[in-house]
Amino acid sequence: MKGLILAGGTATRLFPLTIVTNKHLLPIYDRPMIYYPLETLAGMGIQEVMVIVGGKSVGDVVELLGDGEHFGLRLTYRYQRGALGIAHAIGLARDFVGNDAFCCVLGDNILRGSALAPVAREFEVGPWGAGTLLYRVPDPERFGVAELAADGTVLGFEEKPAVPKSDLIPIGVYFLRPDAFGVIDLLAPSGRGELEITDVLNHYIPGGGLFARRFDGHWADAGTVASLLRAAELASAADEVGELSAPPPRPLA
Repeated sequence: MKGLILAGGTATRLFPLTIVTNKHLLPIYDRPMIYYPLETLAGMGIQEVMVIVGGKSVGDVVELLGDGEHFGLRLTYRYQRGALGIAHAIGLARDFVGNDAFCCVLGDNILRGSALAPVAREFEVGPWGAGTLLYRVPDPERFGVAELAADGTVLGFEEKPAVPKSDLIPIGVYFLRPDAFGVIDLLAPSGRGELEITDVLNHYIPGGGLFARRFDGHWADAGTVASLLRAAELASAADEVGELSAPPPRPLA
């Protein structure tokens, strides 16, 4: 299984912190934000990772991460022109993915307290075409929201609804197979002008091809100033109980 990290976008919700830098370089507790999704993928046993970069300070992201050797990973990069959506960014990894299943993690997602290697393996060997992790939040209108049947089956996802149908969201961890690129090719931009990942996930629901599991650890995104603070508090608390997966890697020589 290969890995994909999305680290582009303009991060206008974090202005003025991101006026002159990429948000994924901002500190979350004791390390840059982008270290966390790298640790998430490494914890799944993934070794080959593509980082989709964009916006400001692209060279700084590459300088920070290098070729990934000091993380025990092999990193490559691809540039996304403009904020065209998560699904568009995933589509840029077609050649990198080849025939392999892959996991995409959003670069501002902080996950702690639950092993994901068994989940990744379950998807990889299973029959599903796409998968995600569901998490209960107090402000679902900020995200894609899951609509559930009485038995807990996912009926669909709606992107940033004014009136959410539940408080469960698909967090920024997506499991996919190469046929997802064909799905992305057929997507139309949403009202926001983006290719939405929720539309990709919805494609797999009618045929029973969606893999959805509840994430029982701790999660935060860092897309707003308030959530940036919550993410730092989560990382600090995880450090106190020994849940940080690894110390920061040594600096590049």
